[in-house]
Amino acid sequence: MPHTLHETEERQKRALLVSLSDEKGDAGHELRGLAETLELGIAGHEIIRVRDKQPKFGMGSGKAAELAEKAAQLEADCIVFDWEISPTQQRNWENLAGISVLDRQELIIQIFAARAATREASLQVQLAELQYRLPRLAHKYIDLSRQRGGRYGTKGAGETRLETDRRQIEQRIHKLEKEIEEVAKQRQVQRRQRERQGLPVCAIVGYTNAGKSCLLNALTGASVLVENKLFATLDATTRRFEPAPGVTALLTDTVGFIRRLPHSLIKAFRSTLEEAAHASLLLHVLDASDPNIDDCYRTTVSVLQELGAGEIPVVTVLNKIDNIEDMAQIEALLARFPESLAVSAKKGKGLDALKCHIAPKLGNFRKIP
Repeated sequence: MPHTLHETEERQKRALLVSLSDEKGDAGHELRGLAETLELGIAGHEIIRVRDKQPKFGMGSGKAAELAEKAAQLEADCIVFDWEISPTQQRNWENLAGISVLDRQELIIQIFAARAATREASLQVQLAELQYRLPRLAHKYIDLSRQRGGRYGTKGAGETRLETDRRQIEQRIHKLEKEIEEVAKQRQVQRRQRERQGLPVCAIVGYTNAGKSCLLNALTGASVLVENKLFATLDATTRRFEPAPGVTALLTDTVGFIRRLPHSLIKAFRSTLEEAAHASLLLHVLDASDPNIDDCYRTTVSVLQELGAGEIPVVTVLNKIDNIEDMAQIEALLARFPESLAVSAKKGKGLDALKCHIAPKLGNFRKIP
């Protein structure tokens, strides 16, 4: 009897990505990075210009029909838009295309769900996810739990979505808010304990995938997860740091920023992000090899201001110089960004100069009573 071969692994979900041509910077590149981080295959990528913004689809019905037909031709499992769409538009798109439709917000939330590795991060992500889902109960959710594994403390992200009604979601949101409030109190206690030690706190901030965790590891000998993916770190990690003899500080790694980070995530992760607001010095890490470095810089500065950290002294760290062959390009970046130093956390280049630059700033620190 002949043997029959059976497919043992689920086929990778494939997405048709849709970006707007008038976005500043290479928005299409970032959307691809988000999709690949969620382990979605890229079936195709359409960059469109929308002139007729009809409320039903956010564009004309003709253009919507073209995109739905394109998704069918490419055998895509979902369509991903690089902008926020309303719950009504999402339902209209799914009825038209017959497949799941995600917007940028949901893509980022699902990445956070895949990355949540601790109780605090899991609670924060679940809250953001439920707040997003509440007005979208009729949405055809694409189940990515097989690809990303179960979330911390759960059996999988998609198993009860369609069965959960509004009342259950609202009850769960209320419970999560209470639990997060308790975790935030614990974080405040830990922060006060650190303050009583009299040690200054230096927070590493910056755009996602700029190399913040790699820099923390290089400066402190820590072993925080480092991956070439967006949002590899969701939890604030703090380690002792001695940039010079007699100068001791606490160095904290924080969650990365991104253009148009969903407001629900900023709100949910506020207690984690506020580690930056309580620092005495910020290390703003930039990927020196990123062609959109200026957009990344502006995004991080904007989020820091929103968190109330806009007045804290900053040292700009131009990371990943090992990816740049032209020294003139590095010199130009050093001239463009004030108070900046060029390093390669991965190769260990420029770290001694960075420590020498940081030490006097932390040594002069005086705790405000």
